Amino acid sequence: MQTYDFIVVGSGSAGCVVAERLSADGRFSVLVLEAGGTDRRFFVQMPLGYGKTFFDPAVNWNYKTEADPGLAGNADHWPRGKLLGGSSSINAMVWIRGQREDYDAWAAAGNPGWGFDDLLPIFRAIEDNEAGADEWRGRGGPVHVTDNRTRVHPLTHRFLKAGEQAGLALNQDFNGRTQEGVGVYQINTKNGRRMSAARAFLRPAMKRANVRVETNALATKILFEGTRAVGIEYQRGGQTLTARAGREVILSAGSINTPQLLQLSGVGPSGLLKGLGIPVVHANDHVGDNLQDHQGINYTFRGRLPTLNQILRPWWGKMLVGMQYILTRNGPLAMSMNQGGGFFRTDAAQTRPNMQLYFQAFSTVLPRVGERPILTPDPWPGFSIGLSNCRPSSRGSIMIRTKNPLDYPRIAPNAYSTNTDVTEMLDAVKFVRKIAAMPAMSEIIEEEVLPGPKCTTDEELVADFRARSGTVYHPVSTCRMGPDASQSVVDPRLKVHGLSGLRIVDASIFPDNISGNTNAASIMTGAKGAAMILEDHP
Repeated sequence: MQTYDFIVVGSGSAGCVVAERLSADGRFSVLVLEAGGTDRRFFVQMPLGYGKTFFDPAVNWNYKTEADPGLAGNADHWPRGKLLGGSSSINAMVWIRGQREDYDAWAAAGNPGWGFDDLLPIFRAIEDNEAGADEWRGRGGPVHVTDNRTRVHPLTHRFLKAGEQAGLALNQDFNGRTQEGVGVYQINTKNGRRMSAARAFLRPAMKRANVRVETNALATKILFEGTRAVGIEYQRGGQTLTARAGREVILSAGSINTPQLLQLSGVGPSGLLKGLGIPVVHANDHVGDNLQDHQGINYTFRGRLPTLNQILRPWWGKMLVGMQYILTRNGPLAMSMNQGGGFFRTDAAQTRPNMQLYFQAFSTVLPRVGERPILTPDPWPGFSIGLSNCRPSSRGSIMIRTKNPLDYPRIAPNAYSTNTDVTEMLDAVKFVRKIAAMPAMSEIIEEEVLPGPKCTTDEELVADFRARSGTVYHPVSTCRMGPDASQSVVDPRLKVHGLSGLRIVDASIFPDNISGNTNAASIMTGAKGAAMILEDHP
């Protein structure tokens, strides 16, 4: 049996950071187990290449949810990264920390050290922000953050102007003093290449003699001696292998795979485990429960001015931007499809923004079957204004179906299962139409294509967003953090309640979702978790 000081399961946004930090001073040996393969793929490194990875089983778990009544019975597609870097290698790269109040609420719930003022220095230390350092932004860190304000499509500026005309302030930095308003999104890229967690953290760590990374290694069981985690059983190359952890096993497999592995190993709801014939090591009904996710929808318009459709659809346009990217690392392929956006309140009673906006200078009303819409823009000039809810109150679950680790778990999002979520989304889509009706946008809009002008009543609008909404790929909280072992899975130091030698360091520990894209917060969690582990192993 191989023996290491630490075993890290998963090389995603948090796991890459954990592996780098634990191995940095050379005292500890670290084994990283990654179920997927390498991130050294052209369409992974090219920012807009995530259109190609959206369904690619070589780098994507391609999960599918249960049919969801809240989504008109649709079974949603959930892409998750299955490669070095995890979902940070296939996401849209928008760099958002979330709101101060998100983290202060974590701390107020009994999680000391997780308030915004505690975490801001960690965020700043992570970043190398092209916009420069200030009291909010960091410079010189491992994650390069690109400031795209001078690079966006001209229509993005019209969207920003329309947002101002609709009553929103222009916000030059969503990670600054306030999140509210409209602006250009910062993205984690560098020199036209994706700055994934693997590129920023794991690749440098892999050069160290005390780090071993095994790819195509699927963790199938946590090994326990009593209630102490002592190692991992995993499958690789048709063999079942084991590795022992002298100090700790760290689960960084993400909000789907972490609860799945715990349940397969006998940690989870006792009724579920006993029903599947899995011996119970530690019963905890919250493993896999409390699933939270952001739901999003696009409103699509036919425009009177050229959009990215005209350059990304024809073969010669694809060739042109491809050559531009290869030769200069610039152009549309070096950016995210979400160039602008913002945060707003759906009503005056809200004390802070509860909705996020996205502006996309292209449209895809009729994508090809099985293809990410971004790959086939419409043949006419179109664009989309999208939105997602920041802090939905709906809760779902992720539970294993069988004791076979190769079987995907049952994912039940329960989207729009509360009246609050339905009401705020209804108010939000009406505000999207308000933005589109402002002079800066209305003068260049030919027609609303989706959902279309015939969709007008509240009932029709609700039916539309139930039918067309879907995940914006931010599942969290399936192993939530909290001081009370009867209400959570890990304590504020990310140790699993009731067990020893086992921690969880990934987005599954979020007590509640954050207001915005979750990748930056996941990387922060990796840094925070690694620091606590090192404190406990002086």
